[in-house]
Amino acid sequence: MGRAPLDPDRGLFGITVAAELVGMGVQNLRLYERRGLLEPQRTEGGTRRYSSTDLDRLRHIGELLGLGLNLAGVARVLELEAANAVLRSELSRRRRSR
Repeated sequence: MGRAPLDPDRGLFGITVAAELVGMGVQNLRLYERRGLLEPQRTEGGTRRYSSTDLDRLRHIGELLGLGLNLAGVARVLELEAANAVLRSELSRRRRSR
């Protein structure tokens, strides 16, 4: 029997492991959460759990910071990218319904 594919949005990694996997400090991950750049899942006890999707987002944040953006700029880019994805999805849906 084959295994079911892992859900990329399921929080699997604790903050220390997540920070190590993306090459950032634990304090940076906490800061990005406080600034609203990502929202990891929480266990019932309040422990952060980062998903593969969260790790990808953290890597993207690191890339944007590496380009010289500050956290406010990173937040704006992420907002615009999300809005762009919604618009592209809507456009695709409209094209399919013709």
